[in-house]
Amino acid sequence: MRLRGRKGIREDLEQQQDLVVLNPEAYKGKWRERFNNDYPIHVEFGMGKGRFVSQMSVKNQQVNYIGFDMYDELVRRAAEKTRIAWNEAELGDPTSIQLALANIENIEDIFTPGEIERVYLNFSDPWPKKKHGRRRLTHPRFLEKYCRLLNSRGQIHFKTDSETLFEFSINSFADYGLQMTNISLNLHRDGINEEHVMTEYEAKFMGKGMRIHRCEVIVGQDALNEYQQMRLDKY
Repeated sequence: MRLRGRKGIREDLEQQQDLVVLNPEAYKGKWRERFNNDYPIHVEFGMGKGRFVSQMSVKNQQVNYIGFDMYDELVRRAAEKTRIAWNEAELGDPTSIQLALANIENIEDIFTPGEIERVYLNFSDPWPKKKHGRRRLTHPRFLEKYCRLLNSRGQIHFKTDSETLFEFSINSFADYGLQMTNISLNLHRDGINEEHVMTEYEAKFMGKGMRIHRCEVIVGQDALNEYQQMRLDKY
């Protein structure tokens, strides 16, 4: 993937230290200090232009959100989108969201075990060639990282337009022994679900009539206990 950013992009990001984190490794184990509160931390790995994470931060202000991407131009666009979203909602300067420049391969250098509560994987690169399977963000080697970093209420929320990646991911979650719930092969079959904040890709694919696949994966023991109790109460 190649992005053509405007000149002076790094200088632009450096001037947004309230919102943009260029050295996320420095906050390992200290993200709550960065946010200055004890709210749960939700992260989106591969945030793209930031529509999802910025809208989520407006919608749920008692959750701390961190959007990650490895491209500085996308971090810049996400910062712009975040400030617009908070301004339109008349919330002032963004406080419960941070945007970090980082490679997801290195997330263990950025968080301590149990520091985060939810991972969002939205329309990740499907890496369709079999030889590239290890690069998929739902490959077992990544699941091992997520499971180590998520706390007792930890969950993974996954969305994709790729049927192949969804099948691969469902099998990865199952092989890893993780409980899945709210599985959908066509999330917006009955119309746009207002409870779900859409990404840029999702809106684009919806406009083309493409199916969106989604599932939630329960990782933490407290989250699993709550899920099991809910099923008992239901049946």
